[in-house]
Amino acid sequence: MQLDLLPNIKSPADIKDFSMDELIQLANEIRNHTIKVVSEVGGHLAPTLGVVELTVAIHKVFDTPDDKIIWDVGHQGYAHKLLTGRFDTFSSIRRLGGLSGFLKRSESEYDTFGAGHASTSISAATGIAEARKRTGKNYRVVSIIGDGSMTGGLAFEALNNAGHLRTPMLVILNDNEMSISPNVGALNTYLTKIVTNSLYNKIRDKIWDISGKIPFGKSKARTFLHRIEDSLKSLIVPGMLFEELGFRYIGPIDGHNLNDLISTLEKIKDLKTPVLLHIKTKKGKGMVSIKTENGEYHNDAVKFHAVKPKKNDDGLSMKLNVPKTPIFQEVFGSLVCEIAKNRKDTVCITAAMREGTGLVNYAKDFSKRYYDVGIAEGHAVTFSAGLATEGVRPIVAIYSTFLQRAFDHIVHDVTLQHLPVVFCLDRAGIAGEDGPTHHGALDIAYLKCIQDMIVAAPMNGNE
Repeated sequence: MQLDLLPNIKSPADIKDFSMDELIQLANEIRNHTIKVVSEVGGHLAPTLGVVELTVAIHKVFDTPDDKIIWDVGHQGYAHKLLTGRFDTFSSIRRLGGLSGFLKRSESEYDTFGAGHASTSISAATGIAEARKRTGKNYRVVSIIGDGSMTGGLAFEALNNAGHLRTPMLVILNDNEMSISPNVGALNTYLTKIVTNSLYNKIRDKIWDISGKIPFGKSKARTFLHRIEDSLKSLIVPGMLFEELGFRYIGPIDGHNLNDLISTLEKIKDLKTPVLLHIKTKKGKGMVSIKTENGEYHNDAVKFHAVKPKKNDDGLSMKLNVPKTPIFQEVFGSLVCEIAKNRKDTVCITAAMREGTGLVNYAKDFSKRYYDVGIAEGHAVTFSAGLATEGVRPIVAIYSTFLQRAFDHIVHDVTLQHLPVVFCLDRAGIAGEDGPTHHGALDIAYLKCIQDMIVAAPMNGNE
C-alpha cells in the first residue's frame, strides 16, 4: 500500500484538520506500515493493530502533548509512535540504539509515562490528574488499558482510589474479547448516546443538586433517586461495577469506527468526573498471514501478540552454523510434564504467560492441574502458598521481571511459613529486544536475601 499521508505526519497537530476520509486512510496506512515493519524486524504486532483507530481518534480529539495520554504496558503504542514524529526511525524499534518497544519518557515528550509491566496506567493517570491541583495546570488525562491488564489488582486499586477522589480523568478500556464479554446491542447504543449528551449530564447533576436542597428528607430523596437510577442501569448497562467505583460508565462502542470514537471522545473529554469508556476491538485487526519458521502461515492474534525478526535480518545468522538446541522454555515445558506424570501432587501456576513460560503442552495434557491466574503475580504466589499448606506441590512459572511485583508475597506468605513452593523464573538475565523493563537482572539479588530460599541458576538444559 502506498503511503500518501503517514510519512508527512510529524506531530498530532498535522491531523487536526483531516477529513474523516483522510483519517480512515491514515488509519489504514498505519496498520499496513506496522505489519510491514514489524513482520521484518520483530515486535508486538497484534496488540497495536487493534487500537489504530483509537490512537488516531485520541490524537485528533486531544491536544497532545499538553493533554496526558498514558498507555498501559506499551504493547499498544506503535501507532502512537508513528503519529508522534517517529515514522522515520520506526524500523529501528527494539534494536540497539533504536526506538524502545514500549513507552519511554526520555524518547518523546508524547510518552507521558513509561511502561513495560501491566496494570499501571490508571494509577499513574490518577497521580497525574491529581497533580493538576498542585501545579495549577489545566490538561486532560487519558489512560488506555486492555482487558488483560484490567485483571491485575493494581488496576482495581487505582479505580477505587480515583473514584473516591472524583478526579476528572478518562479511562479507556480496550476490550479485545480476550477476557471480557459484556452485552452489546441497540439498547446499549441508545443509552450511550444519552449518557454522553452534555444536556443529559447537566440535567442529571441539576436534579441531584435540587434533591439535596429539599428541606425535609434530603437523604431519603437522594437515596430514592440513586436506587431508581441504579436499578434502571443495572438492567441494561454492563458497567455497574465501574459506576459503583465512582466512574461514569459509557459504552461499549465499536473501537474500529473512527466516526463514533471521535464523536464520543468529543462529548466526554471535558466531563468533570471520572469516566470509563468501554470500546470493543479486534486484536490483530487487518493482520495478514505471516510465514513462521517452520514454513506455516498464521494470522492468529494470540500467536502474533509478538513476532520475531526474520532470521537473516542482519546477515549474522547466515554466517553462523549453530546447531539447533532446545531453548529453556522447551526443556522446562517437557520437564514439568514428566514430573506431572510421576508426581500426582504437583500443579503448575502462571500469570498470563502460558506460551512464554513453555506451559502450552502442560496446560493441554494436565488441564485440571494447571492454573492461569491472569496478570496477578502477587495472587499467584500467595495462591501457591495456600495450596502448599495442604500438601500440594506448586510449581510457579513467572517471568523474572514480573516476580519483582510479588516480593512481599514470597517473603510473608511462602518463606516465613517454610512452605515448599518452586519458582521457575523465565527470562532471567538480559532480555534483549524488550529492553530494561523486561531484564531479569535482579532476581538473584532479591531472592538470595530471603531466608531459607534456595536459588539455582542452571547454565543449560541438562542442569
